[in-house]
Amino acid sequence: MSAPAPSPLAIVDAEPLPRQEEVLTDTALAFVAELHRRFTPRRDELLARRAERRAEIARTSTLDFLPETAAIRADDSWKVAPAPPALEDRRVEITGPTDRKMTVNALNSGAKVWLADFEDASAPTWENVVTGQLNLIDAYTRTIDFTDPGSGKSYALRPEEELATVVTRPRGWHLDERHLTDPDGTPVPGALVDFGLYFFHNAKRLIDLGKGPYFYLPKTESHLEARLWNDVFVFAQDYLGIPQGTVRATVLIETITAAYEMEEILYELRDHASGLNAGRWDYLFSIVKNFRDGGEKFVLPDRNAVTMTAPFMRAYTELLVRTCHKRGAHAIGGMAAFIPSRRDAEVNKVAFEKVRADKDREANDGFDGSWVAHPDLVPVAMESFDRVLGDRPNQKDRLREDVDVKATDLIAVDSLDARPTYAGLVNAVQVGIRYIEAWLRGLGAVAIFNLMEDAATAEISRSQIWQWINAGVVLDNGERVTAELARKVAAEELADIRAEAGEEAFAAGNWQQAHDLLLKVALDEDYADFLTLPAYEQLKG
Repeated sequence: MSAPAPSPLAIVDAEPLPRQEEVLTDTALAFVAELHRRFTPRRDELLARRAERRAEIARTSTLDFLPETAAIRADDSWKVAPAPPALEDRRVEITGPTDRKMTVNALNSGAKVWLADFEDASAPTWENVVTGQLNLIDAYTRTIDFTDPGSGKSYALRPEEELATVVTRPRGWHLDERHLTDPDGTPVPGALVDFGLYFFHNAKRLIDLGKGPYFYLPKTESHLEARLWNDVFVFAQDYLGIPQGTVRATVLIETITAAYEMEEILYELRDHASGLNAGRWDYLFSIVKNFRDGGEKFVLPDRNAVTMTAPFMRAYTELLVRTCHKRGAHAIGGMAAFIPSRRDAEVNKVAFEKVRADKDREANDGFDGSWVAHPDLVPVAMESFDRVLGDRPNQKDRLREDVDVKATDLIAVDSLDARPTYAGLVNAVQVGIRYIEAWLRGLGAVAIFNLMEDAATAEISRSQIWQWINAGVVLDNGERVTAELARKVAAEELADIRAEAGEEAFAAGNWQQAHDLLLKVALDEDYADFLTLPAYEQLKG
């Protein structure tokens, strides 16, 4: 590889960070600049295509499998590339942001995989973006040991063979990185920044460790977006001179449109595909977003009433397992958001029971692994999958040919026997305000009411408020959901938080700002595609 030209990218409006020069090298930025030059125009076209497709859904209130790709679905001969040894057994995966403490704890957790998250579990402050990359470099060079100055507790990595395999999740295609711009002042997509910096610094190092650069791809809405990622991978591997097929990608099927293109997504990435994942809150958010003007038929009840046993959710997960195993890919289950409490035995008991039931169901349905959000839940999930898998690394041989999902099954929201409640409205407001406040402080993964919340849960909260208002939903107490009712509930919640936190802590937080932002995205007639877009404008750092 010839030496690259100096990077044309500029770092703008960012305070210098300790050791940032180790991440933001000229050669690394030149690589990111080349990714931006080659692939951002196509990213922009695909974002425009999303809007066109949404308009079509608004017009028809339906979705179907694509007629133009029927031949790909009908061809039983193709499979994805075999899994590398480090990704053969994925029975338990832990998720979390890439701060220093989480990096050590996740790698040491006993999980097979750590989803190192630059996306929904991380607020994209410049510090989080850059130091997250540093922490991963330090983990691979085993220089990450540290002592917490507050608690005095020491953190150190276990032996290499005991550590989780890292699968990094960059930001979705829709988010830009405002602190890194080209000469025209155009920001680089956050996805290309996160992928590019990680890949450039770690790909060869990971190969030397017997692993590789592995990725989770979020918010994918079509096989054309998967094709773009595949082209990024092909170029990146050539650029660094590493073998084609070294990259492995697991795609989150967390949008309703992607659920109709699962086989096509695997096909586009087949030389680099590792599996698909059944997202939960983002998937529900996507259904509300795309069918928000579809009337009563598409109104979701309280989010906690929509379990994975709901008929339309079951259709989605069973189709995912069948699709993955037909093509030789891993099927990875969704997040168990419940988190245990080391101080409250009853909370602990409930969390363990719910997680066990969730993971038992997934293992019995044919999933090859699943997610947890807390190290204490790794043994619980491991037990569920051990019981089904035994010594086998996965159950990809279980083809689930009994599954027959029709296009209408995936959007049969009205098959769920539950209705929105006043308590559900209150919970949506509570979670929305509390999560956004933490996000504005730079925290992306937050424990709220014994659940681990991230940006996806805030999205479903604000989307449901918007949907219920615009569909004229009448709650269980007889009240119609209106903008006025949402404002009243939000004002009451703000008062409760003030009383709970005390004046000093309340004033030090971003509570009023979070309240105002939630109401903006929940009440505006023009529905914001993503809460994080207006929120990013208010994020400091």
